Amino acid sequence: MASPPGSLRVQIVASRIAGVIRLGIQDLLPAYFALVMATGIVSIASQLLEFAILARILFIINIAAYIILWVLLLARLAFYHRRVVVDLGDHLRSPGFFTLVAGTCVLGSQFVIISSDMLTAGILWGLGLILWLVLIYAVFTILMTRDEKPALGSGVNGSWLVAVVGTQSISVLGTMLAAHTGVWKNPMLFYSLTMYLFGGMLYILIIALIFYRLLFFRLEPAQLSPPYWINMGAVAISTLAGDTLIINAGQWSFLSDLLPFLKGLNLFFWATASWWIPMLVILGVWRHLIKRYPLRYDPLFWSMVFPLGMYTSCTFQLAKALNIEAITVIPRYFIYIALAAWLFTFGGLLYRLASGLFSTPEVESQ
Repeated sequence: MASPPGSLRVQIVASRIAGVIRLGIQDLLPAYFALVMATGIVSIASQLLEFAILARILFIINIAAYIILWVLLLARLAFYHRRVVVDLGDHLRSPGFFTLVAGTCVLGSQFVIISSDMLTAGILWGLGLILWLVLIYAVFTILMTRDEKPALGSGVNGSWLVAVVGTQSISVLGTMLAAHTGVWKNPMLFYSLTMYLFGGMLYILIIALIFYRLLFFRLEPAQLSPPYWINMGAVAISTLAGDTLIINAGQWSFLSDLLPFLKGLNLFFWATASWWIPMLVILGVWRHLIKRYPLRYDPLFWSMVFPLGMYTSCTFQLAKALNIEAITVIPRYFIYIALAAWLFTFGGLLYRLASGLFSTPEVESQ
């Protein structure tokens, strides 16, 4: 078999690029904004731990990823809107839409922490709030009113907790922006507080269903997908939301009055997040080593990277909020786990894209 001439090779590659883009738009996972969530929080954790150059590089990558994903999503809405509607009514895929909220607000938090750009962060907070208001009622209304519903064993997994992540991301960014809103400072802090409390209640409701599913229904290795790491990630971002409120409590006397309650509740969230980590590692060993489920790139792996970065950030901020110096050792080592997970997943994404674009098929010689 002869290699195709140069012009034909260019045509083949161009055709493959168009095909990959078309397929990417058509089959875009609602949860793909977890890439932005993961990259953003690992960047923030790097900044907190004084890896400033690395934080800035990840910040730039995240801005590009956010724009690209929005272009793909808008194209999917324009050309494949029926698939979007189907996803909204799917019990396993529809919660993934909350990654739009979380990704938007995590990126906004990067603008605050890394570049001190309050204007852009405020715009992203407003967009995240609008997305949250639409999705929190649209998704749950659609799922509640469906005529046909799956059994609990096949209808719920860790991705449901992205609704909690989206809610708490609104609280985190809102609290950070409150001091820059003038007369709106106290209302912003109050709203951030209510989102923090609602997100905590939502976690308790959903994690009860997930825990019941794990304990009393047969679990296949394929079902133990990376989104189960959000069991930890959702309560970790709840911790970060509480940390941020505690650190900013001096801005409003009402928050100062609530400090004992906030500190106790936040330690409760952090302890829960810490318990989940060994449990999820053990389940991962069962899945990949005992059951020999293949370990290969999956877009859902971003849902595992995010909790690792979030646990690093929330623990660092918890030490500051509660003045517990002893736990600062955890994020100083955990950051390397989060970075390794990000690099592995990002490398898998690049390999997947390269495989689709440049694996030129053989062409018969004429």
